[in-house]
Amino acid sequence: MSRLSEMSVARVYPLYVQKLERKGRSQAELDEVITWLTGLDRAQVQAHLDAGSSFEEFFAASTLNPNASAITGVICGIRVEDMTDPLDQKVRYLDKLVDELAKGKAMEKVLRS
Repeated sequence: MSRLSEMSVARVYPLYVQKLERKGRSQAELDEVITWLTGLDRAQVQAHLDAGSSFEEFFAASTLNPNASAITGVICGIRVEDMTDPLDQKVRYLDKLVDELAKGKAMEKVLRS
């Protein structure tokens, strides 16, 4: 079991928001990305944040977008498409989407549409 599985989504979420706001992006855009990746609506995401759900609990309650496998690239020196632990890969998918938003990529490209 990785450290990521036990980490609280609520602990990381504000860091994502800060990163994106520094780059001129919004919390609403972050929420759109999370909704796309997980299939959870904004209220469900907020419920997980309020409950202090771990990433393991958060992703267990979600249905990964079928296009998530199109998310490729390097996060923390590791290619996300080559990761073997499914939970770590899902967390890194989210990290990669946040990075792409922060780098100014168009939402259509970030959401693989």
